[in-house]
Amino acid sequence: MSDSQQPDRQQPRDGDPNPRPPEGGPADAAADRSPVERSSDGREPDAPEPADRPSADPSSADRPSGGPAEGDADGLRSDADPSGTPQRDDRRQEPAPGWWSRPAAPVGGAPSEDPESGAGAPDAADAGPGPADPFAFPDAAPGGTPRYDPWADRPLQVTDMGQAPRAPRLWQLVAVGAVIALLAGGVGGYLGIVAERRSSTRLELPQAAAENKGRAPDSVAGIAATALPGVVTLHVNGGATGGTGTGFVLDDQGHILTNNHVVAGAKGITVTFSTGESVPATLVGRDGGYDLAVVKVTGVRGLRPLALGNSENVKVGDPVVAIGAPFDLSNTVTAGIISATGRPITAGGDKGDGSDISYVDALQTDAPINPGNSGGPLLDSRAHVIGINSAIRGADQGEDDESGSRQSGSIGLGFAIPVNQGKRVAEELIRTGRATHPVIGVTLDMQFKGDGARVGTKGEDGKPPVVADGPGARAGIKPGDVITKVDGVRVQGGDELIIKIRAHRPGDPLRLTVLRDGKERTLEVVLGSANGS
Repeated sequence: MSDSQQPDRQQPRDGDPNPRPPEGGPADAAADRSPVERSSDGREPDAPEPADRPSADPSSADRPSGGPAEGDADGLRSDADPSGTPQRDDRRQEPAPGWWSRPAAPVGGAPSEDPESGAGAPDAADAGPGPADPFAFPDAAPGGTPRYDPWADRPLQVTDMGQAPRAPRLWQLVAVGAVIALLAGGVGGYLGIVAERRSSTRLELPQAAAENKGRAPDSVAGIAATALPGVVTLHVNGGATGGTGTGFVLDDQGHILTNNHVVAGAKGITVTFSTGESVPATLVGRDGGYDLAVVKVTGVRGLRPLALGNSENVKVGDPVVAIGAPFDLSNTVTAGIISATGRPITAGGDKGDGSDISYVDALQTDAPINPGNSGGPLLDSRAHVIGINSAIRGADQGEDDESGSRQSGSIGLGFAIPVNQGKRVAEELIRTGRATHPVIGVTLDMQFKGDGARVGTKGEDGKPPVVADGPGARAGIKPGDVITKVDGVRVQGGDELIIKIRAHRPGDPLRLTVLRDGKERTLEVVLGSANGS
């Protein structure tokens, strides 16, 4: 055992008959020898022969009666004086506490004796070789019995050190670091948001919470949501008045109703639905007198035809919604009311011969209508079509404007063809490609300036002004008669009389009030039929 592992030697007490030799003497020298310097039988090279060694027998006469053996585990130790004579140390060391060491196994496998019994154990230094002590330190005493040294590098209380802790692996460190980083980032972000919201530099204005996006069916938004899928925008190429117009779906076969002046002279027609899908269309039929036309698309699924209402039920003041593409702004929705009903208007007449003039007993509305709205639907509160938007009244530019042009934008005077008339004409155009016009078989004097419509005295191309055996002749109308009322409603001129007649179907009966020779009389007329252009 090295010097650092030697047990703490006790100082001699006053009057001790066996004082211990100073350090560095033969006893220390013997103790400092390394175990590898022993011979194969366990004896040191300089040690006396076994015959000269004291007996390990506990009954030896040299041992005091009842005393412990020299060098046993009870604390008696055998030290050599400077002369080499072994000396006894009668002082007994206190037993070591059980918490700092394990009891040493007896050398040679012999059972240890009770220190309280008084019988000494054989001296470890004198015992022969035995099995190695599993609890002995590498530099323990020669017999394998550990000696307690509180100042040693490795005291006995740390003899059972267990397995050394293993260093964490790289992936474990990376995982722990990632978790810490995520937690730190989340906490930091939350604190940042809280700090920003509480900062006095950020302004948050009060705002209403999100509500249900549904609207009442009879509201403008509800009507628009119902009708928009059935409204289309028409782009026309090659026509004299080509450009942009509007139409709406009539049936599942792809028929679409629009104005005649939108598709007149068209060489190519493209229909664009509210979804943005565009398909080519073909012209089915058109009529300039009613300013109506029908086109058709094919290969389109999911068509949404609009429901048709009844224009006879329309009253002044009823709310209406107009949908169209003014100035090519598709799916534009405007709202207003019915301003008047049965408003006689004429449109067209650009050719000068009257063949392109349309006569409409129109519904007047203040819903904004602009160029591009033509052919679009005018809807009531149930999203039913009650009219086809066709014309607007523009404002004059002024007295100093010699051109006589009018403002092109809406001034709140819009006109729509009643749906009852549009339905009849559309059905005829789909069946035959042409529409019929109701007639009374007379020629009117369009230059008459008085009240009412006067029957001409001369016919066109030498023909009589009243067609022989025509509806008017059978009713008793004569040349020069002035028609003042139709079904009791006064008319102001020839255009208005034509409009009132065309508001009916061929075969419908009419009551005409006629002024002849200063006297009024009522005539019953059944309308005839003529093919339109």
